[in-house]
Formats: sequence, structure tokens, C-alpha cells
Amino acid sequence: MLPRSVDAVVIGSGPNGLVSAIALADAGWDVLVLEAADTFGGAVRSTESDGWISDRFSSNYPLGVASPVLRALELEKFGLRWAYAPLPLVHLLDSEEGTSAAIHPDPEATAKSVGADHPGDGEAWLRLYQQYVAIREPLLKALLTSWPPVGPGIKLVRKLGSAGELLRFARFMAMPMHRMGKELFEGPGGPALLAGNSLHADAPLSGAVSGTMGWLLAMLAQDVGYPVVEGGSGGLSGALVRRAERAGALLVSGTPVAAIEVSSGRVTGVRTASGETVVVGRAVIADVSAPALYGELLPNATIPAGLRRDLDERFEWDYPTVKLNYRLSGPIPWRSTDARTAGVVHLGGTADELVHLSADLDTGRLPSQPFLLIGQTTKSDPTRSPEGTEAVWTYSHLPRGIADDESAEKLAHRMERAIERYAPGFSDLIIDRDLQRPSDLESGNAALGLGAVGGGTMQLQQQLIFRPTIGLGSPRTFVSGLYLGSSAIHPGGGVHGACGHLAARTALRDASLIGPLTRTLPTAALRHLQR
Repeated sequence: MLPRSVDAVVIGSGPNGLVSAIALADAGWDVLVLEAADTFGGAVRSTESDGWISDRFSSNYPLGVASPVLRALELEKFGLRWAYAPLPLVHLLDSEEGTSAAIHPDPEATAKSVGADHPGDGEAWLRLYQQYVAIREPLLKALLTSWPPVGPGIKLVRKLGSAGELLRFARFMAMPMHRMGKELFEGPGGPALLAGNSLHADAPLSGAVSGTMGWLLAMLAQDVGYPVVEGGSGGLSGALVRRAERAGALLVSGTPVAAIEVSSGRVTGVRTASGETVVVGRAVIADVSAPALYGELLPNATIPAGLRRDLDERFEWDYPTVKLNYRLSGPIPWRSTDARTAGVVHLGGTADELVHLSADLDTGRLPSQPFLLIGQTTKSDPTRSPEGTEAVWTYSHLPRGIADDESAEKLAHRMERAIERYAPGFSDLIIDRDLQRPSDLESGNAALGLGAVGGGTMQLQQQLIFRPTIGLGSPRTFVSGLYLGSSAIHPGGGVHGACGHLAARTALRDASLIGPLTRTLPTAALRHLQR
């Protein structure tokens, strides 16, 4: 039996939902988390069978380690353990020669790899990293802890030191990846590392802000590595669950929410699929996709016509994902020596080649030579597979708008051929393979619409005040007391907890003594913008 009334209901138990629940419970609220699946964690889950551990969705967490939001929760006290490979990341450049560029734990070693053909590129890498270190803390706080980022933004400006440096940094952040790589480096290694990291998101490599994504992930790889969770990604969710329960939140799985109830423009409760109603006194935070919130959970009659039209005509998912999970009888025999000890391998060639691939994805062409992101999880965490074997996953993307099973099967075969080119003999090591098509990903987690893992495209037209559609960029909705707390809002995809943190922070502020000032005007503005 569910409680009849609570201060707040959190719908969904992904990292964002759990972070929201912790923040509200820490503030003394009576919090109920309702999860549709039988297991908590959303897209941060793993399975174990016969000594093999498989991360079913996300796996490597540089943002998770670096996030000020997650760091503040001290999850290590609740069982979280990070595991690291000898090398964080290798980008394969040539299949015949086995050339690659590697990010090592030591920046000097990375510089040597990046500058192998052009020594000046090594020096450029060290300058780039030193510049990142100088602004790291205010930058991460500005990106992940507040919206709008006034306080951290002021600290970031102070770190940059002058108006000229601020403008140069703003230009740098706006650059396409391809242009950024050309300005920073002369040889192929540096641009390839940026390009591969940019393709973790879905911004075209010749499009604005794609450079920011590649630069930030590359710097995080140098800074904190590309760790996995010891014992499987479910260990991160488990730590968050224990932290939420310690704070006093009640978590209930296997309980889908069918509807959010609204009266006179304010949220009043939720109704489960089994027909139970929970009255809500203060807030509902929805850790669900934007289409699910506005298309399924809210009464149709309450949704402004403009919002419905924007979601129907303008909302765009990120690229559909195809993921292969392997049990291998031994390590992948890469031609690249560095790849044999790396936790993450990028396979896809030079930055120029990846620009062409990016264009294919945006114009509906299935790439003949796909880009692969490969996680060699046993390299990071030997508990992932029996001794002498390897647990490996790889994912790639289908073109935008193509998510059918037949195309996924075709891409999977091309992915396997690509690994074989860079590592002859790979196919002979396969004990078994498990293919997750976009349809499988979505059925495993309803928030991954069309197999998209980022909550919606990360391109500029659907970021900041345009995320998930035209609005204020905040977790607020046109319904008082209802907040969107998933990757559908700023700052978007990634396991960092920021979206849930921002939703809870906004809900707490709106319920405080200054609430009439903080919520009335923004909610009225949203209703006006979306009518």
C-alpha cells in the first residue's frame, strides 16, 4: 500500500530522480519515489550471470566522478567504488598501421602521444589542459549546479581574468569541433581525440558548440579518467538508493505512474497504473522524457497548444543507439599497443573522416564505416568476467530518424567488421554476443525514446532556454508544483545528477517563504510563451 499523501512524489528512479529525492528528503520533506520497472536505476543498471557482469545502458562515468552534485553526496560511504583501466582512452587512427592517439593518466605522456608526428601538438595539449585546470571548478559548477548560473558564472569570469579572455573563451566554446581541432593542432592525434569525444553527443562535428562537447570530455578523460563502477553500473544506482533511504525517502518499484493530477493550474497528486492515488502537498518531479510527461502523464486539456505543437513538430531525439555486448575468450588483439590496455577505445579514423560520418548520420545515410565507442570493462574492473576472458561492449549510432530493427542489424554487422579490421582475429574470440537495438533500449527504459540515450538532441537549437522546447531552460513547467527533472532539461544527457539537482533546488525555492516571488512570474511567463 502506498501512502495516501506526501510532500513530494518523484516519478522515475534514474540518477536524476534519485538525486531529486535525496535533496528533498534532506530538506525534511516526505518523499515517495515511484519506479515503473522492477529495478531502480533507470539507464544505470547492470546484470550478472555466471561470473559475467554487463552494463545494460551507460557504463563509463567521467562526468559522474567530476560532477559537484554527485561528489557532494559522498556516495563512497554508501558502497560506490570506481575502477580504472591503465589507460583512460585510445582513439584508433589507422587500421593497417595500428596508429592511435591516447589519453594517459599523466598529461606529459598524453602530450607525447598527441605530438608523435608534430611535437608542437604535445605542447598545445599541455596548454589546453592547464587552461582547463585553471577554470575547472567554476566551470563544472556553472554547467551542473545552477540555472541560470549566476554565482558560478561570476567566479568563472574572475578566473578568466579579463573581458578579452572572457570573449575568447566564449568564442572557443561556440566553435565547431572541426574548426577547434584545426586551430589547436597541426597533426591528426589531437583533432581525433576531440572528434571522438564530440561523437558521444549528437552535435554535427561542423556545427556550433560541438567543439565544447569534445573538449570537455577530452579534458575530463585527462583529469579523472573514464572509470566504470566496480561490480557493475548498478553499484552507482545502489549507492544512490541507499543514500536516498538514509535521507528518509520511500522508494517503490514496479509501480508505473499513469497520470499526474492537476487542479486550477497546480499539481495535486499522481495516479498509478493500478488505480491508487497519492495526494501531493508540495511538488511532483518527473524523471521522464519530455514526450512522456506532456504526451502521456498530463491531462491533454491542460497542455498549452503552443507547447503541444512545439513538441510534435520541433522536438528532436538524439541519434538512435545500437549496442553490442560481448563475452570474449580473451583480450581483443588490437594492432594498436595502447588499445590493449585502454578502458575506452574510439574506432573511426581521423577527424576529417568523422566529419563525413557525422554528415551521414544527419542526412539519413547508414555509414559504411561507423564510429564505434568501445568499453573494455574487464580492463578497468577485473571482476567483470572470469579470469583470462574479457567483457566488452560497443555502441554506434543509426542516422537521425532511422531506428528500425533491420537497420540496427545491418549496422551491428558493420560494427563487427570494423573491429575485425583494427584487430584481426577478434571474431574468433566471441563466446556470445547480445545485441540491443533501439527498440530493445526503449523497451528496457521508456525514457530512451527511439533508442536515444541523451533525452533529446544536444544541438544548440534544443539547449539552454530551448530545452526541451521554447521556455526558460529551467525545470519549471506551466503547472505550479510540477517540475521536469530528467535529461530533457538543461544541462542534458550524461550521468551527473545535475537535472535532478536543479529540479529539487527549484522546488525547494518555490515552496519557501520567497516562493511567490520565485515561481509566480516564471510560471506565468511559461504559460504565455507556450500558449
